[in-house]
Amino acid sequence: MTQTTITAKEVAELRARTGAGMMDCKKALEEAGGDMNRAVEILRTRGITKADKRSGRATSQGLAVGRVVEDGARGAILELTSETDFVARTEEFGRAADQLLDHLLASAPMPLEQFLAQPMSQGTVADVVKEISAKTGESVALRTAVQYTPGPMGTVGLYLHHNRLVGVLVELLAGSAEAARSPAAQELARELAIHIASANPMAVRGEDIAADILARERRIAEEQVATEGKPENIRAKIVEGKLRKFIAEQTLLEQPWVKDDKKPVKQLVEEAAKALGTSVSVTRFIRVRVGES
Repeated sequence: MTQTTITAKEVAELRARTGAGMMDCKKALEEAGGDMNRAVEILRTRGITKADKRSGRATSQGLAVGRVVEDGARGAILELTSETDFVARTEEFGRAADQLLDHLLASAPMPLEQFLAQPMSQGTVADVVKEISAKTGESVALRTAVQYTPGPMGTVGLYLHHNRLVGVLVELLAGSAEAARSPAAQELARELAIHIASANPMAVRGEDIAADILARERRIAEEQVATEGKPENIRAKIVEGKLRKFIAEQTLLEQPWVKDDKKPVKQLVEEAAKALGTSVSVTRFIRVRVGES
């Protein structure tokens, strides 16, 4: 049987994703035949790491820009990446990102691929991105371009971290247009965006987490329980408990609020709804970290 050759770069990448030691990473990669995702599972199964930190690992530079307009009626967020921080911090790069954001807000919501084909004064959006690349001498990419337009009973909140490397756009729906346009609803949306930027949930609710992710977590839990030698008659309950814990940790409404860890986010939403005298629900969000792989 031929052993897979594991490179130092692969070991370093797995270490960046998991925080595990170099030798543990090398052994996991060898056991996984070089499959990075399987190596992460192996490390987690053995309790060497608790989570895959891929979402926090920046692989390139750039800017996250965003804006909310019309008292929260519309909002957009955009991620423009470059190879170096030097280029990303230039005024020219910042102006280009803002120009693309203006065009995004003036367009109807659409997938990124469709937005790249939209006409601008200098050609298409894709042409403008290529022009920025030519001027800077670096590879430049528009990785994210999302607009939320929830309608009269919705409001949009935005948070951009001071370094403009992390940004969040969140959408709420209220029971009335008056409530949706209120300062209280807009403040709630912003507070939720701040929380999401810090806590990085996967989804609004447990049922929104992708089935393949839940299947992966169940598999990891089953392997952990088997490795720990738990009695056969209680293994299923332990697995279900681990899965419930994972869902709670990754679900926005179940997470402890970053400003008061004794209060779950859903309580924050409920309190706002009570103050407004109408229903309030979180419909969706997007969290952008520049260069996220």
